[in-house]
Amino acid sequence: MSNKKKQTDPRILRTRQLLKDAFVQLLQEMDLEKLTVNRLTEAATINRVTFYLHYQDISDMLDKMADEMILEISSVLGEPETDEHPDHEENIKVLERFLEHISQNGEFYKTVLATRRIPIFKERILTFFTDWLVTRIESRGEASFVQKAGIQQEIFIWYDAAAIIGTIESWLRNDMPYTPAFLARQFYLIHTRGFDQPKDERRETT
Repeated sequence: MSNKKKQTDPRILRTRQLLKDAFVQLLQEMDLEKLTVNRLTEAATINRVTFYLHYQDISDMLDKMADEMILEISSVLGEPETDEHPDHEENIKVLERFLEHISQNGEFYKTVLATRRIPIFKERILTFFTDWLVTRIESRGEASFVQKAGIQQEIFIWYDAAAIIGTIESWLRNDMPYTPAFLARQFYLIHTRGFDQPKDERRETT
């Protein structure tokens, strides 16, 4: 019995990539509401029958594209780091890998997040990062800097996930003026500011 993971047929991957490329291309010319299966298949140089072998309609295609996007991001980031004494440089490298992924697929991400702002893609990324951050924080319990700083976890999650995605949107909209490595380090400096100072120097809340 083979233990090898079943691989997706390369022809299927190629067809999906053609449709994805055509999707991005067409959205640079028109609003999502004007996108049709006919226009999409013509741009992708495939026929309608082939499209319907993969997707039920445009909405189903968007849903599956969003799923694939999250799988790719999850693969790039890996499991949330759960060590109580995390390696700061490793955390920066994780962010850098994620930003490299965004950069390498810049045309797609710029289209769905920054220029056309298609809700399903942003919603999926926000949900993914929310869950990812929750896992990181809760796995550390009282050792978490959020707990130590007296920050309400839910508020921190809302803020952090939205800040990351919002900054990436602006980065894309401005044609990525900073390298992934530089932006990752800036993210980390902003993220940790105020949490590394000695406990007795923090102002007590009333």
